[in-house]
Amino acid sequence: MLITRAPEASIGASSAPRVKAMETMHRPAARVVCLDASDRVLLLRWRDPVDGTWLWEPPGGGIDPGETPLTAARRELVEETGLDPEAVLERSVPVERNVRWKGMQYVGTEDFFVARFTEERPSLERAGLLPDERANLDSHAWVLWSDLDSLPDRVEPPQLLAVLGALVPAGPWRNGGHGCGQVAGTAVST
Repeated sequence: MLITRAPEASIGASSAPRVKAMETMHRPAARVVCLDASDRVLLLRWRDPVDGTWLWEPPGGGIDPGETPLTAARRELVEETGLDPEAVLERSVPVERNVRWKGMQYVGTEDFFVARFTEERPSLERAGLLPDERANLDSHAWVLWSDLDSLPDRVEPPQLLAVLGALVPAGPWRNGGHGCGQVAGTAVST
C-alpha cells in the first residue's frame, strides 16, 4: 500500500478540540469508489478539525441544489482528485451513513458510484479543494480491498467492502469479505 501525504503546508494548524453539544445534520451526498487497474480502492485521509480524529473515505461530498447525485459525484471527484469524471459509471448504491465530522453528526442516505481507471495508482491533483478541505486532507492511498482492515484509522463507511461488492459483484472481493455490512438498510454478506 502506497500512502501519499499532502505537503506539510496543507495539513493545517492543530488546535485543541472544543467541547459542545453535537448537532445532527441531514445532508444529501454522493461518493465515488475509485478502482485502479489492480482493483485498489482510492481512499482519502481526512483530519477532523474539531476533535483531531482521522478517517479514510472515498472521494465525495454534498449534493448542491439542482444537482443529481451523479453530477455531484463527478464534480466532487474532480475537485478532490482531479481524476476524469467520465470514469464514474451511472449505477449507484444507496448507503445509510451516520458519521461525526466537524462537531456535527451527519446522517442520511448517500449515493455511492464506482469509477474504474486503466492505470495503476493514477496520480491525483487537488487543485479544486476548498481552503478548509486543503487544511484537513492529509494523504491518499490506493488500497487493496484485502488491506482495508489494516489501515491505521477508521474507514468510512464501515461497510465499504459490502458497498464495493454491491457496485462490482464480480470483483475479487466477492468471496473474501469480512463479516456483514449494511447497504441501504439491507444486510449484505461480503
